[in-house]
Amino acid sequence: MEDSLAIRVLSEDEASFSRGKGGVLQGVVDGKPYDEIVVYRAFPFQYDSQYISICNASGDELGIIRDIAELNEESTAELTKELQLRYFLPRVTRVDSVKFKSDLWLWELQTHLGPVRMAMRNLHEHLQYPGGGRIILTDLSGKRCEIPDWHALDAHSRRLLEEVL
Repeated sequence: MEDSLAIRVLSEDEASFSRGKGGVLQGVVDGKPYDEIVVYRAFPFQYDSQYISICNASGDELGIIRDIAELNEESTAELTKELQLRYFLPRVTRVDSVKFKSDLWLWELQTHLGPVRMAMRNLHEHLQYPGGGRIILTDLSGKRCEIPDWHALDAHSRRLLEEVL
């Protein structure tokens, strides 16, 4: 009897991934082909390419990829692309302003995709610090963006962040 709580780590020899018709991620795990593969980060805020859960279309986990860099070139590229689609996070390039008005924190940010405005009731519930200077911001509506390393931002942005962090 298989242990239902056992974690199965998949190696390059046991798993490969590619794109099927219509751009759907597909794969072969243990020699069995799957027309649709769904991927999740086990630790989404800390490890962007490590500990990736590989599931079939029904949501049954087939195994974990320890690090996608250990896979062949095509599999690494396709899993990277799929994770970028699933965990879309605009990157903050500048903090224009942070103001507290009418019980709301109002943020005006520049991202690699253009300007973003965010509103938060309190900072404790809406900011996450996964480590290494990285900050994940989530506003009242669930919109998210990330600051990969707030220490690497311009002086104006760092000063504003130092005042609120």
